[in-house]
Parts: sequence; C-alpha cells; structure tokens
Amino acid sequence: MARRRTLRPEEEELWHAVARTAKPMHAQSLQRRIETPAAVTTPPEPPKHHTPMFEPFRLGEKAKPRSGHSLAPSIAESLTQAPLQMDAKAFGKMTRGKLAPEARIDLHGMTLAEAHPELIRFILNAQGDGLRLVLVITGKGKRREDFGPIPQRMGALRHQVPQWLRMPPLGPAVLQVAEAHLKHGGSGAYYVYLRRR
Repeated sequence: MARRRTLRPEEEELWHAVARTAKPMHAQSLQRRIETPAAVTTPPEPPKHHTPMFEPFRLGEKAKPRSGHSLAPSIAESLTQAPLQMDAKAFGKMTRGKLAPEARIDLHGMTLAEAHPELIRFILNAQGDGLRLVLVITGKGKRREDFGPIPQRMGALRHQVPQWLRMPPLGPAVLQVAEAHLKHGGSGAYYVYLRRR
C-alpha cells in the first residue's frame, strides 16, 4: 500500500486551483448537510394520542374471553358446522348408527395418490347403483415423530377425504358427510349420504 506524503508547496497550490474549479455532484444534499449538522439532530417526538396495545387491567380482575382463536377446527367440528342438506330425521338415525351403510370402502394403508382415484370410482359407482348411504373407512392414522416447530396432523387420509368429497367430481354426488358412529369405525370412518341420480 502506498504511503501518503505531504504535498510540496507547488503541488498544494496546483491542488487548490483545481479544487476551486470543481463543481459538487450533489450540491443540494451537501447544502443540507451544512445547514443541519449531524450532531444536532433531534429524536422524533412520540405521537401525542398514543393508543395502548392492551386495554387497562387491574389486579384481581378476570380476563375477558377472546372472541376467537387461530387454531383450525377439528374434522368433527367442521363436519358438524356444515349445513344440513338431508332429512333431519334420517341424519339423526345415521349419526346414532341406526342406519346400516349399503356399501363400504376401506382406504387403510393407501397413499393419497392411490386412495383418491379409488374413492372417486367407489362413490360414483355407488351413486350409479342407486345406493344412498356408504361408509368410507380411512383409519385414524399413525402417530409419527414430529421434529418440526409446526405440529403435523395425524392421519393424512382422515383429513383429506372430507375435502375430496366436497370437490368435483364427487361434490355433486354427495349430499352429506358425517363422522361415523363408534360401531362403524368412529372418527376413523365417514358416513357419505349420496344424492339420487
């Protein structure tokens, strides 16, 4: 690296002559820096009407219940919140296990890619044969080791089948989906009530 040296008198005179003729590239920002030196900057004032993040709370006071939560509803909750499309009396019998399914499909051990076409074939064939109530057995799923920060859902088929039953080509064929009664598999199976053709 080259060392800096002091300028000789004739070099210094030449340097000042060149510096006098030079024009600054950013004259406005240079002018602003000269007018407001950096050492004199004042911190911004906080807003006068600051709203607190939390409502005031006194010791001994009970916390107000929250209006909602960010957790996704369980499968059973989302199925019970779905509007009732079929006869209420028949729905009551179905959910109590009093109606016997006319056909069943067992998707145990299948991957999502294998189960989806099987489910489509089964539902559309059942509707074509004039069946009304069928049972789709998904299983409850296996508990796996969970290493990530986001918890993984147990039972991929159990979560995916209700969505498949709402989407085309099965959506128009299905009237109602409900979790099966314990004697037909409980939370590891679904009753699927089909529309008439």
